[in-house]
Amino acid sequence: MNKGCGITLGIFLFVVSILLGGYFYKKSNKDPVVYELTKPEILNIIKKTVATGSIKPRLEVNIKPQVSGVVEKLYVEPGLMVKKGERIAKIKLVPSQVNINSARSSVVLARIRSKEAKRELERQKEVFGKKLDVEQARISYENAKVEEERQKTLYEDGIVSEQSYNDYKMEKELQKTAYDNAQILSRSNLRQFEAEVDIRDQELEAAINNLALLQEGASKSSKLVSNIVVSTVDGMVLDIPVEEGSSVIERNNFNEGTTIAIVADMNSLIFEGMVDESDVGKLKEGMPLELTVGALEDQKIAATLEYISPKGVVVDGSVKFEVKAAIKTNKDIFLRAGYSANADIILDRRDSVVSIKERDLIIEEDSTFVEISVGDQEFEKIQIQTGLSDGIQIEVLSGIDTTTQIKVLTGAGG
Repeated sequence: MNKGCGITLGIFLFVVSILLGGYFYKKSNKDPVVYELTKPEILNIIKKTVATGSIKPRLEVNIKPQVSGVVEKLYVEPGLMVKKGERIAKIKLVPSQVNINSARSSVVLARIRSKEAKRELERQKEVFGKKLDVEQARISYENAKVEEERQKTLYEDGIVSEQSYNDYKMEKELQKTAYDNAQILSRSNLRQFEAEVDIRDQELEAAINNLALLQEGASKSSKLVSNIVVSTVDGMVLDIPVEEGSSVIERNNFNEGTTIAIVADMNSLIFEGMVDESDVGKLKEGMPLELTVGALEDQKIAATLEYISPKGVVVDGSVKFEVKAAIKTNKDIFLRAGYSANADIILDRRDSVVSIKERDLIIEEDSTFVEISVGDQEFEKIQIQTGLSDGIQIEVLSGIDTTTQIKVLTGAGG
């Protein structure tokens, strides 16, 4: 038994010795590392920052009704082009009976006031025509004039004093002024009553129109039907958020109202996005942008930066600034509102410059080096001057040219 175990152990040790010998033999004969070489290239270096956002119409309008009720008919659907004033929907009015009764009462009261004002005007016309309201002033003036003539004769005959005559003369002037004022007041009263009739007629018309609006959705004096919702702009219908039979609320000072349709001018689109605070200081209005839309593969769309928000907002823990860019129209590309997009904003660029990959740089303190080939797998480290970088390629200002072979510092093999 012990002899069998010894033989087994001997065989195991022999096999292990062979395997270890083979491993160390291969390791000692492994090929040396061979570094790849590359040459600088003439490229355009473009430094960009990316803004993420979406495509939006510059003008987008929510169409709302002027009356409350139920959507009786929809005349358009999303995707259709509409003109300003074109019908969007018809609203079936569901007025409150209390409001209708109140409007009817207002019509009755306004009609009574109108009739009363007209009767009073007729009376005033009669008074004015017969000069009843100025007759007393006229008589007083005539009497004062006769008395002044009599006193004048007495004064000329030396019977009364000059002071006494002057008193009667002044009294005549006062009565004349009073008579003139009475005539002016009479005409003014007539115009006032005429204006009162106009006011009462307008009140009656307004009350009748209000009742008609509640009952029929249209005023008697206008062809405008308030329960017909029309587009306020030219554009494309983007969305109809209601359906026939839906209840809607009118727009007023206390309520924004129900949106019947969203209409936008799709010929004028903008990009709205957010830029990180580390890049916003490098931006300025007028910079060119290149948009990449997720829904449109291999399509690049040109735009121009036109707005940079003066105030940042916190998004996911970092400060972002809103930017807007005008999109240059392209008839061959149809952009839909709401498309997500990324905008490459060009911060700086160098055209046709010597460049290498940043991976091949050696950074030591404030200096930059590369290793150049001086023989078969022999290299020398030399200092170079670099310029603009796009994160992958970097501009080389001096130290090497396109004929120089440099060591690739990653991806070495052997």
